[in-house]
Formats: sequence, C-alpha cells, structure tokens
Amino acid sequence: MPHFHIEYSANLEESVDMAALCEAIRVRAANIDAFPMPGIRVRATRVDHYAIADGSTKHGFIDLSVRLREGRAQDVKEEAILTIFDVVKTFMAPIMQTRSVALSAEMRDIDASVSPKFGNIRDHLEDSV
Repeated sequence: MPHFHIEYSANLEESVDMAALCEAIRVRAANIDAFPMPGIRVRATRVDHYAIADGSTKHGFIDLSVRLREGRAQDVKEEAILTIFDVVKTFMAPIMQTRSVALSAEMRDIDASVSPKFGNIRDHLEDSV
C-alpha cells in the first residue's frame, strides 16, 4: 500500500499524458515516509460517461483517490495528501491555462483486517532501490 487511482474525463485524453502523471505521482510518493515504496501502485482510468457543471463538454476532471492501510497519524496523512495533490496541480498547471479542469483528491484508510495482501515485489526490487 498505498494505491493511487486517478479517474479522468475522456475529453482530457488528447491533452494530458496520463502515463507521465502516474509516474510523477509515483516518484513523489516514493519519497514520502508514509508511502512505503514497494507498495506504491498508481493507475489511471478513463471515464467515458460523465456530466460536469453546466453540461458543457469543454469541462474535464481528474479525481485522485489514495487508499492506504490504517494506522498513520492524521497530520502525516494530511501532509502526504497535500504533497501529492500539489504534484497533480503542478503537472496540470500548463493545461489548465487553456482548459477547464476540476481537480480533486481524497485519502481513505483501509481496514487491514478485511483487506488481505500478498505479493513478491520486494523479492524483485533492484538493489539500488
């Protein structure tokens, strides 16, 4: 953990490099103690059906959902989500000069007792990481 899930409106597909945004989030998250690097997962899902504000198709959105195991102090979580949200805002700033885009983020705790995990990524990490 954590999992970063971006949902974005399909009308941003041509103007936003979502793979680059995912990588920017991953790089910054890997440098935040609250987000253990081996558990980081960043993904983006295009949303084809949506309605925004006045219904104009010129409006777009990016919504970032961050899920992580419970147990971190509130102030640690608040600082972490603001840091990651700043990555999104900075990445989107040039696009938002010419496009109507709503940005949002939310962090949620996951109850570990009902969220089993298994994997071997740590066994395959490069020594330099």
